[in-house]
Amino acid sequence: MNNIVLGLTGQTGAGKSTLCRYLQTQGCTIIDADQAAREVVEKGTACIADVILEFGVEFLTVDGDLNRRKLAESVFTDKAKLKKLNDIMFPYIINNIKEKIEQARLHTAGVIVLDAPTLFESGCDKFCDKVVSVIAAQELRCRRIIARDGLSEEEAMHRITAQHSEQFYVERSWIVLQNNEDEEELKLQADALLIRLNGLMNQGEEMAAEEKL
Repeated sequence: MNNIVLGLTGQTGAGKSTLCRYLQTQGCTIIDADQAAREVVEKGTACIADVILEFGVEFLTVDGDLNRRKLAESVFTDKAKLKKLNDIMFPYIINNIKEKIEQARLHTAGVIVLDAPTLFESGCDKFCDKVVSVIAAQELRCRRIIARDGLSEEEAMHRITAQHSEQFYVERSWIVLQNNEDEEELKLQADALLIRLNGLMNQGEEMAAEEKL
């Protein structure tokens, strides 16, 4: 299959999910790291047992599911807790994502997008051919998070300050998209991105054909 795996990441509130939804409408295959994270902490899994052993049973619902919102509120205000949670969950999530990518490479042509908020932190960037990050101005991101998640300004800022600076993403990405305008502007940037990715895949096909000669 002729395909390319694009790692998509960025700051919370920058518009990564909006970009991902648009890429899906343009025929890209999406692998959702958040979905993988939910799968590994489903009731009865080894991962959820490890999380509760570390953080306590108060983060379980009465049905035995992980209270993701309560846990997120706890770790986003404490970088040490966030690191502990990541250290527990990342190995499980990485294995899940790796399997999804391997299956997609076997059965899917075109652009495969790994939508992963913690792409670099988890090491999943090594499974990607290229990485694109979405960033935006802090004040704008704060407003978006408040509108999206119903949080207070203080809670939104806790989430923002728990993440990396713009420079972190700039230094590690093939392309960085600035999403400080409206959704239509982001779509234009996405269209230009897809043109470049299709060009890379076409180059790969030509090189493969030459090797066969």
